[in-house]
Amino acid sequence: MTDAIGEIPELYGFSSWSEGLIDVAEGGDLALRNPQDDTPPVSLPAIMDSLAERGISAPILLRVQPFLDRSLARLHDAFDTAFRDVNYRGAYRGVFPIKVNQQSDVVERLTEAGRAYHFGLEVGSKPELLIALSQKMSPDALLICNGAKDAAFIHLAILSQKLGFNTIIVLESLHEFEIVTRIASELNVRPLLGVRIKLTETVTGKWQASSGDRSVFGLSAFELMKLTARLEETGLMDRLVLQHTHLGSQVPNIMDVRRATTEACRFYVELCRLGAPLEYLDLGGGLGVDYTGERRPDENSVNYTVHEYCRNLAETVGYAMDEAGIDHPTIVTESGRFVVAQSAIFVFKILNATLYDNSERPEVTEGDHHLLSDLLEVENYIVAARLQEALNDAIYYRDEIRALFRRGQIDLQLLARSEQAFLYLLSRFKTAAKQEDCVGQIDEQLTGFVDYYHGNFSLFQSLPDVWAIDQLHPIMPLQRLNEEPTRSAVLTDITCDSDGKIDQFVLADGVAGALPVHGLRDGEDYYIGVFFVGAYQETLGDLHNLFGDPNVVTITLDGDGGFDIEHETEGDTIAQVLSYVEYDPQDCLATFRATVEKALKAGKVNAVERRTMIAAYKNSLAGSTYFDTDC
Repeated sequence: MTDAIGEIPELYGFSSWSEGLIDVAEGGDLALRNPQDDTPPVSLPAIMDSLAERGISAPILLRVQPFLDRSLARLHDAFDTAFRDVNYRGAYRGVFPIKVNQQSDVVERLTEAGRAYHFGLEVGSKPELLIALSQKMSPDALLICNGAKDAAFIHLAILSQKLGFNTIIVLESLHEFEIVTRIASELNVRPLLGVRIKLTETVTGKWQASSGDRSVFGLSAFELMKLTARLEETGLMDRLVLQHTHLGSQVPNIMDVRRATTEACRFYVELCRLGAPLEYLDLGGGLGVDYTGERRPDENSVNYTVHEYCRNLAETVGYAMDEAGIDHPTIVTESGRFVVAQSAIFVFKILNATLYDNSERPEVTEGDHHLLSDLLEVENYIVAARLQEALNDAIYYRDEIRALFRRGQIDLQLLARSEQAFLYLLSRFKTAAKQEDCVGQIDEQLTGFVDYYHGNFSLFQSLPDVWAIDQLHPIMPLQRLNEEPTRSAVLTDITCDSDGKIDQFVLADGVAGALPVHGLRDGEDYYIGVFFVGAYQETLGDLHNLFGDPNVVTITLDGDGGFDIEHETEGDTIAQVLSYVEYDPQDCLATFRATVEKALKAGKVNAVERRTMIAAYKNSLAGSTYFDTDC
C-alpha cells in the first residue's frame, strides 16, 4: 500500500482486520493478495469487470481459494508450533462441520487440501452424512457423527466403517445408545463410539446458550454414569474412543476457552479411570474470527490469535493429563468458522442513492409562512459555538411546518420548499460537524440523516446473520480508495422490507451507524464488498421477495496480477425460484399465455403485442431474480 493512499483505507479499519489478505493498489482499487507467495495483488474491481465481460454479473459471492488454503494451513501450523512449545505428546486432528458451509465446492476443496493434514468432517444430519461419505478423505481422517440420529442414520454410519471410514458415532442421549447397540448387533459390527458431555462452564458471546449444563445436546454427569454402566453391560466400553465437549461457537474470551477445556479434561480423566480407552478429546467449535479487528472479547471479535488458542489447548490438556498420569490424547477441534469465514467475499453494485442533503437554497417569496423564513434563518448561526442549538432549531421549525401541512394550513408546494430548506441546512451541518470533528449528541443526531445507498442484493438471502443476530462483517468500497469519501450512508437492499438494510459498520474508531462512501458518478459502477462471509451465510439465506442465490465464483490468483476461475455456479433463475415455492413455471406461462390470448380476442392487444408480451414473460422466467443493470 502506498503512503499516498494509506489513510483512506484506514477509515474502514483496514489494517486491523484484513490480515494481509487484501491491499490497495496505487489506482485506489482494493486488491487481493495471494498469502502463499509474494506475487502482485489483483484488483478486485478488475476481477468484477472481467467476470461481467464473461456474463457473470454482480451480485457475486466470490470464493478465493488461496484464502481457504491459508486458513487450513494456519490452523495446523499453529497446533504444530504449540505442541512443540509445550512438549505436547499427542496429535491433532481437525474436522470441518459441514453445517458451516455445505456447498460442494467448499467441502470438496477442504477435503482435497486437507488430505495432507488428515483433515476430516463432522456431520449432524443424514444429508450431511451422505455428503461426507462421497468425499475422498485421508484414511486417517475422522468422520464424526453428531446431532440427533435415527436408525437409518446410525445404520449407514456403522456400515461406513467397513468401507474404511474412521466413523465415530457420538452419543447424544441414553436413548440413542440403545438404537446403536441394536443396529450394531444386527449388523455384527462393533462401532467406534464417542460421547458428548455437557460442561457446567458457560462461555460468553452470542452462542452462550449452546454451552453449559443447560445446552440442548449431550449428557449430564448423572446420565454419563448411566451410560458407562450400559457400556459395561453390553461389552462396548472398549469402543468408547472419543469424548466430545462443545466449548461454544465464536468464543470471544480466551479465559473461557481455558476454563472449559480444564473441565473437559476432568471428565476425560475420570472416564479413563472408569475403563474407557479414550484416544480423542474433541473440544468442538469455539475458535473465533476477529470480524472487527478490535482484538477484544466482544461478540464480533476475540481477544486471542489462533496461535494463542492452540497453545492454550495444548498446555491445558497436557498439564491435566500429566497430572493424572494419562497419555496425551489426540486433540480434535471443529473449527469450521475459522477455516472458511475469510475465504468468501460478497460483492454487489450500488444502483442509486437517496441523499439527505441538498446544495440548493430555496428562496422565500412574499406570502410564505414565517416558519420557512425562521427555518432558513438558522443558517446564520451554524457555527461551532451554536451548532447544537442551530440543529435543534432546524428540526423544530421543520416539524412545525409538517404539522401545519397535516392540519391543512399550508399547501404541498410550501411543504416541498421547506423540506428542501431543511436538506440544504443539513448539508451545512454535515460540513460544519466534520470541520469541528464533532462527537456526542449532535454526531448521533446527524447519523439519523445519512444517505441511503441502494444495493443490488438481498440481505436475507446473502447476509442473513446481519439481519438475524446483528453479525458484523467488514464492509468497504472496492474502488476510489485514493479519494476521500465525502458522504456517509446506510446500505439498503432491493427487498421491499424496512429491515433490508445494513446500518452497523466496522470502522477504524469502532462500530458506526454509517459507512463512508463516495459520491456516485453517472455511468460508473460502484462496488461494495462484504468480507468474511464464508461461514453459515450461504445455506441460511432465505427467499424473501423470491430473490434467489447470486452467482458464485471460485477463483485462484495466477501470480501475474490476474486470476483463474476454478468453479462457477450460476445464480438462480426466476423459474428455479418459483419452483422452490411450488409453482410450475410452465403452468404459469400457460396461464399467462391464455390471459394474453383472451385480451387479443377482446381487441385489447394486437398480435404483435401478444408476441412481445409472451416473449417478455418467457425471458423473465429464464432471467436473474436481481436487478438487471445492463437493461
